Amino acid sequence: MDADTAEFLAGPFFGLSLFPYLAFLYFLNVPENECPKGVVVGFATCLLFVFLTIPAAIAAKTLYGVSLADSDWLHGSAESLLTITNLVTVVAFRQALEAKEKGLPMPKSAEGYAPMVWLVVGLTALAGVTALVPAIANPLVHTPYLGGFMDLPINTELIGGRTEPENALTVATWIIHSSSLVEFLVAMGFAWRWADVVDNPRWKGLTWGLLPLHSSGIVACTYHLFYNQIPVMVPLQAFLTCVGNTTAAYAALRIALSNGWTAPFKQLEATVATQTYSDETAQLKSREEASSLVGFEDLGEALSGDNDYTFLIKLFVGCAVGSYALKYGETFFSFPFDANVYLALAFVGIPSGLNAFKWYKRSQDPSFEGW
Repeated sequence: MDADTAEFLAGPFFGLSLFPYLAFLYFLNVPENECPKGVVVGFATCLLFVFLTIPAAIAAKTLYGVSLADSDWLHGSAESLLTITNLVTVVAFRQALEAKEKGLPMPKSAEGYAPMVWLVVGLTALAGVTALVPAIANPLVHTPYLGGFMDLPINTELIGGRTEPENALTVATWIIHSSSLVEFLVAMGFAWRWADVVDNPRWKGLTWGLLPLHSSGIVACTYHLFYNQIPVMVPLQAFLTCVGNTTAAYAALRIALSNGWTAPFKQLEATVATQTYSDETAQLKSREEASSLVGFEDLGEALSGDNDYTFLIKLFVGCAVGSYALKYGETFFSFPFDANVYLALAFVGIPSGLNAFKWYKRSQDPSFEGW
């Protein structure tokens, strides 16, 4: 499969995925759910990422004849909007959880949209600067994002590695991708905890509904790990995005119905309402929290003693260390250059399967916190 065919196949899935995502936002935001407003703002910011990525992709194709992923300065600027989406969601969820668990008044970010909307405006303006500054400096196709200021001035060939291709991601762009994945896992963990504090196990269904979207992010990172040489990853990511938006919408619908929202279509309401979490209700009563850190989704709980700033700093530092190891470490192996599609699928399937199995084990055994 060539790149043009891959993009042709991906287009319909990306387009169709918009409609279930709008449904997801609608169901999540119904008043009966009492969902923290900032969380809704965070998830809604993904629409900003979607719509602003379109002109970036068009610019990459028009100016350079390449896909967005092959032009680092455009790619990093566009993907930074996804990091903003997940960051805002995590911060808002974190603030609301802390208030609920400690019996404190709900924060302004939970009671109204404005605090997180202004945060989105500020961060988006900053992301816009990272795109506009190089844009007026006559950038080339492989101009590095943020000038590549975080990249190490080393020649990996001199220390036994291989030379990266020109379309390799900079450290800054890798940080954006890795932090997006980690933030999304943290948000999934927060949704799981939110089920406990509001005594509604259907919120755990949202964690399940978000699983395909996290796998979609893994696909994107795998595509870049192999230096964008495996085009089939593009329609696979689009397919998982469409599936994930649909399952997230269904999960949000179940939450809304469980909280007393009345569906305009009685048949829809009756169909969804018949599916229950009777076993999870009992588990909520007996759930015992473990103190050990076992996964990225537990970072929110493990760092609960930090304020928002130190929490985000630690998150950034961890992702930065991982990004350096990934960018330069992969040059010492041959597989990223060989572009084996089956190996790439294993890179997607294994962590996705382990992630799903972990949540399955937690739903069956509340004391299970990892391996």
